[in-house]
Amino acid sequence: MDQPTAPLPPQHPSYASALATPPPPRMPRHRGRRIGELTAVAVLTAALASGGTWGVMSLTDDGTTAASSTSASTSGDSAASVVPVSSASKTNPDWNAVTAAVTPSVVSITVSAGGSGGEGSGVVLDKEGHVLTNHHVVSGAGDDATITVTLSDGKTYRASIAGEDASTDLAVLTLEDPPDDLQPITVGSSSGLEVGDPVMAVGNPLGLSGTVTTGIVSALDRPVTTSSTESEQQDPFGQQQQSSQVVTSAIQTSAAVNPGNSGGALVDAAGRLVGINSSIASLGSSSGQSGSIGIGFAIPVDEAQWIAEQLIEDGQAEHAFLGVTPSDGTAELGSATRSGAQIRSVSDGSPAAEAGLQEGDLVVGVDDSTVTSAESLVGIIRSHRIGTKVSLAVVRDGEEQTIEATLGTAPTSQG
Repeated sequence: MDQPTAPLPPQHPSYASALATPPPPRMPRHRGRRIGELTAVAVLTAALASGGTWGVMSLTDDGTTAASSTSASTSGDSAASVVPVSSASKTNPDWNAVTAAVTPSVVSITVSAGGSGGEGSGVVLDKEGHVLTNHHVVSGAGDDATITVTLSDGKTYRASIAGEDASTDLAVLTLEDPPDDLQPITVGSSSGLEVGDPVMAVGNPLGLSGTVTTGIVSALDRPVTTSSTESEQQDPFGQQQQSSQVVTSAIQTSAAVNPGNSGGALVDAAGRLVGINSSIASLGSSSGQSGSIGIGFAIPVDEAQWIAEQLIEDGQAEHAFLGVTPSDGTAELGSATRSGAQIRSVSDGSPAAEAGLQEGDLVVGVDDSTVTSAESLVGIIRSHRIGTKVSLAVVRDGEEQTIEATLGTAPTSQG
């Protein structure tokens, strides 16, 4: 059964868990911005963030909470220049130097309304005072709510929401009268990451601001689906929260992230932002473990940057669109069986239709990324910019072929 996880006051995380493995192939349905029936990797979204009511598929009565985060980067003269920490390298990271360079660009976020509230993290994008965080950190902030951002030097500033996007779990805040010495984070690229690369997570777990943890990139393009409650639930601010589904082609990391890391940074050994910590895997209560178990997930910065730019410019974001309804499927290819996203239907006039995708095709790859399920296809497509040309590896009639498609803009009705 679906069990919602309500946001809690600061430093009091709730516990819930998610479906760990995809179910057998089934016919999909359209809902929100989803393309087909989307299931979850065992993840837990950060309920400590003060925004919306987030729920996941319950495995036990007492799961564990996940830490979510945000990613950052904008273009313009005020954006941070890409200057890595000079002494850092993949083989010999100087984490002291990275910490000194990054922590001034990571903030603590508090949302309060009356006697209710919550906490999260954020990343400074530019000197204009734009801060990137998770949508669920601020989604419950109504007109009467107060958003406070605390910098690494302890100074606090009021903030307002510049834009938010539930489909990618990202939001941008604007500081009121930001200081002249505001330090934007240095933005890297997630496209160059490799499994085994060292990374550091920086954020505000359990209200402990400026916390840093280190680990490695454990996997790339990990399909992760987090879902809101199926029914509308009231959050602590009295707001009615609608169901939403967030599908991410995530960076998996061993760096410890915990409730309150939502909106914080995942940086490489050169101190460059590469991802936004967004969720963690969870064990059941019978294990006796809670919080981080060394399996965390981050939104790749290349996707977060694209969304942040739109939120700053327009207050909302558009998303890439292929135009298919997929479900989990398999196909025989020689003596092997391939898993992927099986096309159940193709929308008329869509990029998929124009490219020649057909019902029954099994998509097993997009460019250099492997597709193993409907979730992974949705996450990978969502991570691209509108207008991107992609190469789809497709199994049709027992043979693999490549189909080129140019991604369009998702219709409003689909997201």
